[in-house]
Amino acid sequence: MTNSAGQPVIGFIGVGYMGHGMASNILKGGYTLYIKGHRNRVPVDDLVSKGAKESASPKAMAEACDIIHVCLSNSPQVEAVIRGEEGILASGKKGLIVIDSTTADPTSTEALAAEMAAAGMTLVDAPLGRTPKEAEAGTLDAMVGATPEIFDRIRPVIECWASNINHVGPVGSAHKMKLLMNFIAMGYGALYSEAVTLGAKVGVSPQVVRNVIGSSRLNNGFFETFMKYTVDRDRDVHKFSITNASKDVRYVANMASAAGVVNIMGASIKHYYTHVEAIGKGEDYLPMLGDHVAALNGIDMAEAVKKGAK
Repeated sequence: MTNSAGQPVIGFIGVGYMGHGMASNILKGGYTLYIKGHRNRVPVDDLVSKGAKESASPKAMAEACDIIHVCLSNSPQVEAVIRGEEGILASGKKGLIVIDSTTADPTSTEALAAEMAAAGMTLVDAPLGRTPKEAEAGTLDAMVGATPEIFDRIRPVIECWASNINHVGPVGSAHKMKLLMNFIAMGYGALYSEAVTLGAKVGVSPQVVRNVIGSSRLNNGFFETFMKYTVDRDRDVHKFSITNASKDVRYVANMASAAGVVNIMGASIKHYYTHVEAIGKGEDYLPMLGDHVAALNGIDMAEAVKKGAK
């Protein structure tokens, strides 16, 4: 099944913060696109206005498409979309390729891949790096787990939304790599939160921390976005919820446990994110973790920033 330009027909399930930009860039690539959203109609209506078609169910989408992207919050959601009564497997669509861009549990990914292979379908894991800003620009990072043959087939589609594409290995390997990446990222978040809090406690302002580290070899993109919220109070600089961050750290812990690897740093990191969820603030974005770590130490981070500006 192809469109008039000879391109495969694409589906996209999960057009949220990341998915909306990805889907927009697939449309810009000239592909016929079917979408399925969730509760928020805004991104769905926007994509429909740009030419996307809306599917009633994953099963219906599978029947109409050659390649389906799935970009959801966690593995249980992916499992429901694939295994559900109106799910992708229920379509019986042999030859279908599903690209899972969720940050998922690799154990679940490998089990789903086996089930889909038995049904004549192919699961590819292609989790993402960077933020919704890069999703809209079409410059995300992509880690891909697939056979070389499948990777070559899907690469032109992935190139619509990613500028840095790495073929990691077989299916499941990309989700493992993504967990390693997010382990480092969530570790940065916890470490920066403690460092800025400690600095404020001993009289070193967040602004000074930003200037000194930002001009040193310790600077990186994650530090810059973290400090853009901490100092500039830009709430939307990194739209990634603490709930999702916490989920990723749990998946890392599960992977370490299954591999028999000591994960002491992971356990320490996990507790900060669990704390924020426990106090009902899980929908705060990742850089806001610093506010919560500061509060645990009797500091109002916004006030510390104001004090540092004087």
